[in-house]
Amino acid sequence: MSQVYIEYHFLVSPLPLGNEILIAELGYAGFESFVEDETGVKAYIQQPDWNEQILDTIQILHSEEFEISFTFKEIEQVNWNAEWEKNFPSIEVDGKCIVRAPFHPESNVAYEIVIEPKMSFGTGHHETTYMMLQHLLETDFKGKSALDMGCGTAVLAILAEMRGALKIDAIDIDEWCYENSIENIERNNCNNIKPYLGDATLLKNKKYDVIIANINRNILLQDMATYRACLEEGGQLFLSGFYSEDLNLIKETCTNLGFSFVSNKERNNWIAAKFVI
Repeated sequence: MSQVYIEYHFLVSPLPLGNEILIAELGYAGFESFVEDETGVKAYIQQPDWNEQILDTIQILHSEEFEISFTFKEIEQVNWNAEWEKNFPSIEVDGKCIVRAPFHPESNVAYEIVIEPKMSFGTGHHETTYMMLQHLLETDFKGKSALDMGCGTAVLAILAEMRGALKIDAIDIDEWCYENSIENIERNNCNNIKPYLGDATLLKNKKYDVIIANINRNILLQDMATYRACLEEGGQLFLSGFYSEDLNLIKETCTNLGFSFVSNKERNNWIAAKFVI
């Protein structure tokens, strides 16, 4: 039996910042997936998770800086690949990495990742995923262990293995993401990645050389002490999923736990930061 979803179609102006903020806030509210176009964004949430007050906490809808209107309707399970094919090209990162769907032509780059996103996050189109891919391209993974927390499509875990990581855990709390990660790991012939369905409680007694967490500010702050306990001395921590105005808070929290800030990337007000221990 097909899962019923609620589809919201938001008309947003101005773009693209309006879309970015809206998607982030909708993600906090429980929306699972998004399709952007030239007018705004479509957002999807499972019908059992929906209620009439679902948009009450979406602050951008009340902002004078943006004009946003919307309609919504019930639909059957989305053919996410078809939506992606209609709306998104492949993504190239610094001339070294291509993230593409199976229907895109093959490319001649050092790292080619084939992703079918279904209802998962992490195609490379979003700024946070793009910047995290950039960070990973600059990182030596040879012989190291890694954690991809909030793995989405597992695209970051896949690149970590391609870059030489020998043992990688990919964890997501969303069942769609977990199932999609399994498929994408197999599709890219990865042998060193173990996907898990769950949250930071799975990290007890685990140790990693590199931790990658592309989630959101509140979850990062909540789980930061757990990341610290799991990171080997001399390890690296990469964080994204938050805005530039949140960077100082993230830095302060990390510093209090013994991390040292190294650098950050910024793209359309989103941040991807690197810390070491």
